[in-house]
Amino acid sequence: MSHKIAIIGKGNVGQALAVGLRKAGHEIRFASTDPREPVDAAAEWGDVVILAVPWTAHGSIAKAVGKRVDGKTVVDVSNIMTPSYDLAIGFSTSGAEELQKLLPRAHVVKAFNTVFAQTMRTGRMHGETLTVFVAGDNLKSKQAVRNLAEYIGFDSVDAGPLKSARYLEPLGMLNITLGYGLKMGTDIGVRLVKKAA
Repeated sequence: MSHKIAIIGKGNVGQALAVGLRKAGHEIRFASTDPREPVDAAAEWGDVVILAVPWTAHGSIAKAVGKRVDGKTVVDVSNIMTPSYDLAIGFSTSGAEELQKLLPRAHVVKAFNTVFAQTMRTGRMHGETLTVFVAGDNLKSKQAVRNLAEYIGFDSVDAGPLKSARYLEPLGMLNITLGYGLKMGTDIGVRLVKKAA
């Protein structure tokens, strides 16, 4: 089943997701701060809205889209970090949970923040299928995002309720630390090895 997917943000993450999702047959429309690509119009058009922007932009985007995302799946791809690459929120909440408060009638799902952008085109690295962890409170929206990840080529894992973003966001930070802080580069990824169903 193809979807109309609005991607807010035209950086490396947004562009890479667009490549993977277009290959799977989905229709993509970008939105940004450019007035020719208004955020509100894209949010109204999309069945699914992906926020591929820094988490500090969530407030302004939520204000711009308003009720246009009510009842829709909103995917939070962001890493919740300070300018010095430290985790900005944690323990008692998460960036995704705070986004849900800003968009109370949307179905926020946390996903894709634990993989680097270049893997978002195929879901693979060095011949291995990588894992995308998907957390959310709405089962239908969470399954829709799992399907999108699998269409790209990832293995998807249900990571539980949106509260699990409190664990996924630090995992994303570990990935960044390994890649940049410890100089492993971005040609790395996480795969969950599990017993076949």
